[in-house]
Amino acid sequence: MITGYCVKCKKKGVELNAPVIHKTKKGGFMAKGACPTCSTVVCSIMSKDNAEKAIAGGAAQA
Repeated sequence: MITGYCVKCKKKGVELNAPVIHKTKKGGFMAKGACPTCSTVVCSIMSKDNAEKAIAGGAAQA
């Protein structure tokens, strides 16, 4: 379960639909998914450990 902040709904802790883990240019990790309420793209910055756990848990990797 990956959560983030939806800028359009102004809600914290929104669970991402179909999250995809991306590696940033600086070597960090972020998850991108859709908000279940408004279908806006929601991003969540992650640590390497959390990103590896999410990938092992079934999240897609870009």
